[in-house]
Amino acid sequence: MKNYDWIVIGGGITGAALGYELAKKDFSVLLLEQQNIRENATRYSYGGLAYWSGTTGLTRQLCDEGIARHRILSEELDSDTEFRELDLLLTIPTQDNPEEVAASYARFAIKPRLVSVEEACEIEPLLNKDAIAGALVYRHGHIQPEKTAEGYVKAFRRAGGEIKIERVIELLREGTKIQGVKTATETYRAANTVVCAGGFSRALLKASGIPMRVYFTHAEMIETPPVDLKLRSLVMPADTTRFQLEAEASTDKVDALWDEPGNEPVPPILDAGAIQFKDGSLRIGQISRVLTDPNAKVDASESEANLRAAIGKILPALGNLSGNWHECLVAFSSDRLPLVGAIANMEGVYIFSGFSNPLVFVPSIAQRFASWAAGQQDEIIAQLSPQR
Repeated sequence: MKNYDWIVIGGGITGAALGYELAKKDFSVLLLEQQNIRENATRYSYGGLAYWSGTTGLTRQLCDEGIARHRILSEELDSDTEFRELDLLLTIPTQDNPEEVAASYARFAIKPRLVSVEEACEIEPLLNKDAIAGALVYRHGHIQPEKTAEGYVKAFRRAGGEIKIERVIELLREGTKIQGVKTATETYRAANTVVCAGGFSRALLKASGIPMRVYFTHAEMIETPPVDLKLRSLVMPADTTRFQLEAEASTDKVDALWDEPGNEPVPPILDAGAIQFKDGSLRIGQISRVLTDPNAKVDASESEANLRAAIGKILPALGNLSGNWHECLVAFSSDRLPLVGAIANMEGVYIFSGFSNPLVFVPSIAQRFASWAAGQQDEIIAQLSPQR
């Protein structure tokens, strides 16, 4: 049986990027993904790169490093990530004061431009002028997330990495040491195993007796085929409550509920937004639902109707477009920073998950992790440790 230097669990953007960076360091790496078509957060992401959103020295540095990586990533991977920069319109509802909403964005590294209803509709003619009091405007990075992950996978293979399509059932534990993983049919051994399983990370670690405060939402959206209609910008609400939802769902009081299926610690939220990709397809959403069972069933018909009604108020032309409803898990931590590094009181096991702002952060943090794994000290990895 072959022994690997690293096993990477999860083939979304986190696992694909990390596997590639580790293989570049000449480690022998096995990437395990549970299905050929990845029905995960990467597959259904909007693709946004909010490099303007840093609020601390650490997150501002990570945003700067992340956008710098994205600007050269297509060339490095020899695969088009469809990187571009476009306007992000953060719509302000009619009941809110635009100046007060703009002031709440002063904490970010880059301040937005506040525009009137008329200016917002000039930027995005599909907007309903009667549904907004104005908008905030950012230049915003954007990629095609599935193509980016696929580009990482191809580059990973060229660097000597191996991929197997198998679902990991549990980690191979002997005392306080993890020596690989068990799948439904095989056992794979490695000196190091890193969990990049997104919303499934907590359950996977728990199955091996390892507690970890990583959480997830059930994110729901509508994906359309390519259409003739042209959306010029990325549209999202300015008053997003997702981060508040994550904070409330990960308190000490609530944490124990996550180890029992069937709980819904906080009510769901709906952020009405849309993005159109270069091929003309759109993603419309999203509802974020906190259900502690990763396999919980959601009423798809009701969810789709709510999404269509909400987006129809802001962008009427999109409300009735033909499309398919989808759901995926989106991981998060209790403090909006990802969990990256060695797991306490264990040997040979690491985590790389809990990214609230994954697409802009992952490429640079994966690069740092691989250098750290090769023996280089890194103060950023230390600050992202799950023991912080």
